[in-house]
Amino acid sequence: MSNLIVKELSKTYQNGVKALNNLSLEIGTGMFGLLGPNGAGKSTLMRTIATLQQPDSGCISFQEIDVLTHPMELRKILGYLPQEFGVYPKVSAEKLLDYFATLKGIASAKQRAAISQEVLELTNLYDDRRKSVSDYSGGMKQRFGIAQLLLNRPKLIIVDEPTAGLDPAERKRFLNVLREVGTQNTVLFSTHIVDDVHELCNDMAIVNHGQVLKKSTPEQAINELEGKIWATKTSPDELGSYKNKTLVLSSNFSSDNSLIIRVYSNTKPDRHFSAESPTLEDVYFCVLQSKEHTGQSYA
Repeated sequence: MSNLIVKELSKTYQNGVKALNNLSLEIGTGMFGLLGPNGAGKSTLMRTIATLQQPDSGCISFQEIDVLTHPMELRKILGYLPQEFGVYPKVSAEKLLDYFATLKGIASAKQRAAISQEVLELTNLYDDRRKSVSDYSGGMKQRFGIAQLLLNRPKLIIVDEPTAGLDPAERKRFLNVLREVGTQNTVLFSTHIVDDVHELCNDMAIVNHGQVLKKSTPEQAINELEGKIWATKTSPDELGSYKNKTLVLSSNFSSDNSLIIRVYSNTKPDRHFSAESPTLEDVYFCVLQSKEHTGQSYA
């Protein structure tokens, strides 16, 4: 079994915060999006799978490795890019990769040079290989982070909130790199940015309060909301009354400063509403808000 299997994982910190609450998940080959708000437990789950911390209970397996019992076995085939991954010295990318490759046990200088060139080309950094990584832009540093984790040809790759703070062009370049990396590997991709998951992932889970609220493909989740998303223009003063009557998913001001609200409803709420095509953002808000309001996810 090559899947990543997480079973009944729980973790409560000393301050009483329950970061993981009996969480179970199975993840196959390809890009898997872990979507949830800040504080949902995503980073705790990532660090636990990456063997950086122990859970209070539960188990994790990957390619027949009992991860919690044999963490060093997983680390041999793991690539991990945390949300914050350090400050780099004034050293060129190619020299730094050579150093990291040495740490990963690649003894041959020829092999180190070959794998370094390969990952620099894959991450579109080869032309900038002689620049200091400390002088790279935010997006280039994130791509360098992917380059260094690929040095040991990992089978499991974990990336935590990698596009936060990137401008649109850098975000697009970074997602393209991840897309290419994800074709042959199991990639667990954590984010609170819905568009990243929609663009990149073939499977996903929405998590909050340390629990999986929904697991699905993005397309299937969107299709389940067909005919159930409605929108209307209103005023801020009327927003409260709509929230009392129906599940308001989102509200945004239009160019004429009127408020457009999107709601979830099995039937048309009133004559002022028009049917809308569902989006993954609708799915995200629907899952989170229906859980908060009723204690149950919509699907």
